[in-house]
Amino acid sequence: MVINVFQPSLGEEELAAVREVFATGWIGRGSRVDAFEAAFAAHLGVGREQLTSTNSCTEATFTAMTLAGVGPGDDVVIPTVSFVGAANAIAAHGARPVFCDVDPHGLNPTVADVERALTPATRAVLLLHYGGYPGDIAEIARLCAERGVLLVEDAANAVASSVHGRACGVFGDFGVWSFDHGKIAVAVDGGMLYTRDPDLARRAAKLVYFGLEERSGHQRAARAADRWWEIEVSSFSRRSVMNDVLAAIGCVQLRRLPDFLARRAEVVARYDAALADVPGLRTPPPLPAGHRTSHYFYWVQLDPGVRDEVAADLYRAGIYTTFRYPPLHRVPLYRSAAVLPGADRAAERTLNLPLHQSLSDDDVDLVVSELRASLRRVMRG
Repeated sequence: MVINVFQPSLGEEELAAVREVFATGWIGRGSRVDAFEAAFAAHLGVGREQLTSTNSCTEATFTAMTLAGVGPGDDVVIPTVSFVGAANAIAAHGARPVFCDVDPHGLNPTVADVERALTPATRAVLLLHYGGYPGDIAEIARLCAERGVLLVEDAANAVASSVHGRACGVFGDFGVWSFDHGKIAVAVDGGMLYTRDPDLARRAAKLVYFGLEERSGHQRAARAADRWWEIEVSSFSRRSVMNDVLAAIGCVQLRRLPDFLARRAEVVARYDAALADVPGLRTPPPLPAGHRTSHYFYWVQLDPGVRDEVAADLYRAGIYTTFRYPPLHRVPLYRSAAVLPGADRAAERTLNLPLHQSLSDDDVDLVVSELRASLRRVMRG
């Protein structure tokens, strides 16, 4: 048996919700998607009309770039410690990803890191909340507003993160979330897009369904006496809508989210207490007052070389660890010459330990025990 670094919590309630969808005879986009969007809007504290569900967070990010008008000649600032799909969304629109540095301990960029990366051609900032930690989001949002730069929040890690009660993902002009198999609340797959401007949300709804003015003949038939099958296309786009099967699972997961978050907080507290006195090991930074994290990642930092040996030892012991996310300025395809010492330092020292709501106390204790044993072995040389 392997202790996974990420793992969903799915059970009979989710199965029952899927069976209900099957029983309707309709598994495409329908009433369950509407319910999921409404529930997530309530969770965030925003208007239902500001959200558009998608079949993945990557599609939500691509759509945000389109709505932001990103294109050739534009720069988009993005932390180099980000998921590759975010940078791909920038590059695929013909724009240039401009990678900024991150704090070597917290792995989020500071407002100064973002400001240094701004150029005269900067159209937007695409900001990840690393591991669910909000970072300097309020300050970065103010900077973007002052400079006339659009802010897109990658809140894939931050489904329940906030600053002074304001949800991460709604500080900027756009926000995106993920509900894939490795996230805290899963829909098996799927994403969500927030737009500050409800008019852009209406455009988003068309973009994620072929650019059609109406999603189906049923909508047209409600007001047309005949030929309701004819179509009107407003833009060249593709199909990336969520369906009722995914949304039904997502609705159940949102109801269970408070319990998931409570258990993750218990796991983090257990790690913190057990690892506080380990020589040569650094745990995540404390949260500033008013900040709330989703506890998506738990990471430790070790000396270079030591980290890789410890990861190998843990793997042999049946404990899977990883490093998220390898700095993108090192990826040759992006052709970046950026010098980003904070990210480079983090990339050589950081290790993500297992963190999910299905972990038992015994699982956590085993991870700690094996980690301590590995460090003792490595330190002895």
